[in-house]
Amino acid sequence: MQDQATPTPTLNRRRLLAATAALGASALPVLAQSKVVLRISSPAVPEDWHAKMWTVFKDNLEKSAPGEFDVQINLNASLFKQGAESAAMARGNLELSTLSSFDIAKFVPAFSVFTAGYMVRDPAQQQKIFQGPIGTEMFKLVSEKMDVTPLATAYLGTRQLNLREVRNVKTPADLKGVKLRMPGSKEWLFLGEALGATATPLAFGEVYLGLKTGTIDGQDNPLPSVRAAKFYEVTKQIVLTSHLVDSLFIAISNKSLAAMTPAQRQKVTAAAQAAAAFNNENRIKEEAQLVEFFRKEGLQITTPDLDAFHKSVQQSYQNSDYAKAWPAGLVERINAVR
Repeated sequence: MQDQATPTPTLNRRRLLAATAALGASALPVLAQSKVVLRISSPAVPEDWHAKMWTVFKDNLEKSAPGEFDVQINLNASLFKQGAESAAMARGNLELSTLSSFDIAKFVPAFSVFTAGYMVRDPAQQQKIFQGPIGTEMFKLVSEKMDVTPLATAYLGTRQLNLREVRNVKTPADLKGVKLRMPGSKEWLFLGEALGATATPLAFGEVYLGLKTGTIDGQDNPLPSVRAAKFYEVTKQIVLTSHLVDSLFIAISNKSLAAMTPAQRQKVTAAAQAAAAFNNENRIKEEAQLVEFFRKEGLQITTPDLDAFHKSVQQSYQNSDYAKAWPAGLVERINAVR
């Protein structure tokens, strides 16, 4: 009977190396899975500050928690279409996105106070409101009812009126009969009527032609949107009504948040706040520069009686069904924030 060959030391070493390599390869997915995956869905285009802020978020996390997170940024609504993000986060199918006050108000009626005209005076007050007790209370409602938690407030812009023909606009009465394009929801149309105009729903993509042909007499948007869509080519005046200081809230799925350690939650929150601060600083700077840009393009820039607009618009809301959903005393508390 022939003896079984004894493996040589060299062969043993080869087998050991092969086994170690195989073990290492099988361990790679485990190592990859140990990172916390944060998928971000945003409708913003890459040039927008609201898109660029996500890179700030990612870079901030890489510095504060190297190797702990896998941040995946998806712009242009390529992962989830605009409006579907909150449901996806509630189901745990998405970790992070931005939500508007209008998005949140659908689920948290009390939040509709922030869709009302002249409720927030300026970006500075906006930040004080949401970083203070009011923000804490409202964000708690959002977390309880939507299964998402707002982490930071990003400034979306201050909406102004942009008119096809020059008018002497001092009070809401001066907008009587003006066909003012507004987004199609009832909340937006109510705001247009409260401003004194005849609110006219029209898709954003049709606004330029509508202004050019006279189908509409004006539109409202933050100044960066006016430039980006080139509405200044078919209008002659911007009225600085500043009727809505709009917000975007960087929000995270409660399911994702619960799976993190306390230290990780703190780092993610800090990254979100750094991203919002980056956006806010650049958005405010851009808006200030755009007034001069539009002047050079030949548009008349006028400022109405803002007190008259403020009182008239807030009275319209206070007498509406929207106000019935607002907690008692909330409007007074917001107005008192300085």
